[in-house]
Amino acid sequence: MKKQWKLLRPDPQMVRRICRHLRCSPVTATILANRGIVDEAGADDFFNPSLGHLTPPFTLPDAWPAVRRIQDALSENEKILVFGDYDVDGVTATALMVHFLSGIGAHVSHHIPHRTQEGYGLDESHITDVAVPAGVKLIITVDCGSASHTAVEAARRAGIDVIVTDHHHVGASMPNALAVVNPNRPDCSSGLKALSGVGVAFSLLVCLRKALREQDFWSRSTEPPLSAYLDLVALGSIADMVPMRKDNRILTRKGIDLINRAPRPGVRALLTAAGLGQGPIEADHIAFRLAPRINAAGRMDHARKALDLFLCNDALQADDIAQQLNLLNTNRQKVENHVMAQALDQLARSPDLLQPNSVVLADPDWHEGVLGIVASKLANRFHRPVAVLCDSAGMLKGSARSIPGIHLLNALSACATHLENYGGHALAAGLRLNRRQLTQFRQCFEQCVGDLTDPSTLIPQVIIDCELFFDQISDSLIDELTCLQPFGSGNPAPLFLAKNIEVVSWSPVGDNHRRMVLRQAGTPTRKLAAIWFNADNSQPAREIYHQIAFQLQWNHWNGNKYPQLLIVET
Repeated sequence: MKKQWKLLRPDPQMVRRICRHLRCSPVTATILANRGIVDEAGADDFFNPSLGHLTPPFTLPDAWPAVRRIQDALSENEKILVFGDYDVDGVTATALMVHFLSGIGAHVSHHIPHRTQEGYGLDESHITDVAVPAGVKLIITVDCGSASHTAVEAARRAGIDVIVTDHHHVGASMPNALAVVNPNRPDCSSGLKALSGVGVAFSLLVCLRKALREQDFWSRSTEPPLSAYLDLVALGSIADMVPMRKDNRILTRKGIDLINRAPRPGVRALLTAAGLGQGPIEADHIAFRLAPRINAAGRMDHARKALDLFLCNDALQADDIAQQLNLLNTNRQKVENHVMAQALDQLARSPDLLQPNSVVLADPDWHEGVLGIVASKLANRFHRPVAVLCDSAGMLKGSARSIPGIHLLNALSACATHLENYGGHALAAGLRLNRRQLTQFRQCFEQCVGDLTDPSTLIPQVIIDCELFFDQISDSLIDELTCLQPFGSGNPAPLFLAKNIEVVSWSPVGDNHRRMVLRQAGTPTRKLAAIWFNADNSQPAREIYHQIAFQLQWNHWNGNKYPQLLIVET
């Protein structure tokens, strides 16, 4: 698919002001200006994020009723059940809540549902089959619960209070819970709408710690530092692809620092299993190496394996669990590749399924656990929203993914008459529908996406921060770019343009990657190493590239580091 290259051109005066204030490279100042930094204070906060810059969470709706109920449960030694989701965000949020509550003496247990056997979210059966037999008096949901109306009512009838902590879309009405702590409530003015599920759980614990401090609770025990749990917040936030701006960026940056400085046994074991022994851990390592292994538990088996990894304190046990996750991830890759190949074959046999605005594919035998990944890859490949469905208990169930500029949940809401249920975010959602509604849903989804979409949105863009000549690349520049991490949604890794690039040499790496040595016409003595992932190695590299779009990074190897270009587009 042909892409449109767009070179950003920020206000030169703003760039100069940032450059003078931070004493940084004009290139770094340009990137900050491109990220919407408009003054010196904003540049300071972005370049040097601090926990002191976090938005106070004390105005989150229902935070204080939730805190008071947890305090009562502590004083009465009531049984608390933490109920989470089976993805990385839900697993880390569950681990965070269990660690903190058990650490302050709460009588706490946990439950994460099986993806295929139980499905997403708190269900009435979890009240009757899990909470009531265990004598639970308080349920705290994490990363779920905003749509669990029936389950909350069942809990009330059983004399169980429910505190919902979540960040998903809130529908026309909220469940009748004791508290619904969700920054995406229509009445929330906290400024924390972009938090992940684990970020919301962390925010509630900030409020709880404050209340316990005022209660003089810590005179009887040592007050636990919440910063010790920021590694979990970083893992969940990166995996859930929340915007890496403001609070998310601060929490994630400090969490990555903790992972590099003193990883907990489960994280250390996961790093080893993922082969990440070289150099510092960055957001990309979490997104592409750690998160898939954590998610593999819930996709291919049961997410409690991943939760056990974060709850255990024994290094040998952690190593064993991490190796199990490795095997599950290998199996996930095989199943994913199979489903992806079948999806592409379905499109090749029925080209009309590749509609102008959307794609909806279904196969009864596809594995439910990999549908989200396949939908995401198809959305990236065809640059339009995609829904991928399989058979589940006589219904069609699956995942949908969108692209920037097209709000997926709004499109699904417009198709609600054809759906049994749905929920999620602007870019990712789950849905379930009757098989007989597939054709109508496909037509409605195509129409609704078209109604919500400017045609230009469906033309993929390569957003370039600035043109960068090879002789401008220096160690100090790469160090400055490193300070702009963590990268992700809302703060993409800087992308540079270079023209008239000569290929000095190249060699394949596996089937799909390519190592290269490049130089730029006009500076023949400056040669730079480059890596190109997902290159077509069946074709030789061209001798000259008119232009390349690339990221700039350190490549760490054997205790050393050297500049490396990451080729994104040519």
